[in-house]
Amino acid sequence: MTLHFSDAEFATRKMAVMAEMKQAGLDAMLIFRQESMYWLTGYDTFGYVFFQTLVLTADGDVVLMTRAPDLRQAQNTSNIADIRIWIDRDGASPADDLRDILVELGLKDSKFGVEYEAYGLTGRNAMRLNTALDGFGELVDASEMISRLRLVKSAAEIAYITRAGELSDAALDAAYELAKPGADEGEILAAMQGAIFAGGGDYPANEFIIGSGKDALLCRYFSGRKILQDEDQLTLEWAGAYRHYHAAMMRTIPIGRALDAHIDMHAACVEALEACHDAFRIGNTVGDVFDAHARVMDARGYNHARLNACGYSMGATFSPNWMDWPMFYQGNPVVLEQGMAFFMHMILMDSDSGVAMNLGESFVLEAQGGTRLSASNRDLFVGK
Repeated sequence: MTLHFSDAEFATRKMAVMAEMKQAGLDAMLIFRQESMYWLTGYDTFGYVFFQTLVLTADGDVVLMTRAPDLRQAQNTSNIADIRIWIDRDGASPADDLRDILVELGLKDSKFGVEYEAYGLTGRNAMRLNTALDGFGELVDASEMISRLRLVKSAAEIAYITRAGELSDAALDAAYELAKPGADEGEILAAMQGAIFAGGGDYPANEFIIGSGKDALLCRYFSGRKILQDEDQLTLEWAGAYRHYHAAMMRTIPIGRALDAHIDMHAACVEALEACHDAFRIGNTVGDVFDAHARVMDARGYNHARLNACGYSMGATFSPNWMDWPMFYQGNPVVLEQGMAFFMHMILMDSDSGVAMNLGESFVLEAQGGTRLSASNRDLFVGK
């Protein structure tokens, strides 16, 4: 069995969820988020693309319902003892199979918390779940219950995120070695991911983002590689991942020479990141950090080029993305606490000039404030 946390830590997490359930008057949680399953039990799979549920009752019973390919996956990676398999067949109805398990657990006419905000619980599966449990019990949306508990990291989790930050730095060093005129974007990506694998890291929960020329203004992955020109710009967003814990970073690298616009936009990004870092303090809200970002960017005349969010929580996440809850945006009321980890991205995409500049790093919130997870300097690097 491969478990990355102690039995005591898993027990503490389970008791914390059960306490939240009791406060909400829930008789059971129907857990669909893979992040929640991993955090609670160690269960590590991409099988959540199919219907699977982890049931946690108010009495502490834990039952996983999944498909046959994940039986041994759960046995080898988790502390789950009771694993039920729904059978692949024409007309299969795993939601009905789940209802039968709930009957067996004595949960008819109960109140269920459901993680509706889950990639595996597609719209069709949610409709089938609701239909199967119609009249069986009360279903309430408890999508953020475990996510809120996951926000504050334990010492073991912070150690994994810290290692992810070191792997992010190694990836950046690999990119700097290759980012010059004539370089192939594919070779840069290979070197970055290779540095993470060589350091014992994992695949990230979403693809690394890379784009040059006008595509440096994009902040999503897309297919197709290019060769860097004599004068160019290269945007990279990536994350070191270790035990599925992420520490994301972002940079734009002028190629050949830095334009005046690159230099000015980079100075704005540094100032905004420092302002966000200063606002990242215990007792402030997540929205306060976004406000710090917006004040700097708007004062420098970049309101047209900035985004309406400037980062999000970092943790153990699974495909399709590494963005965890919650996000830095205006008015977000979530209060910052010690042990939280966040990625702050200062993104400027000026469509009028065609110039991009991005600077992003991850931080852990400690008693004195945010601690950088990167040791890389923030100077404007020019690939030559």
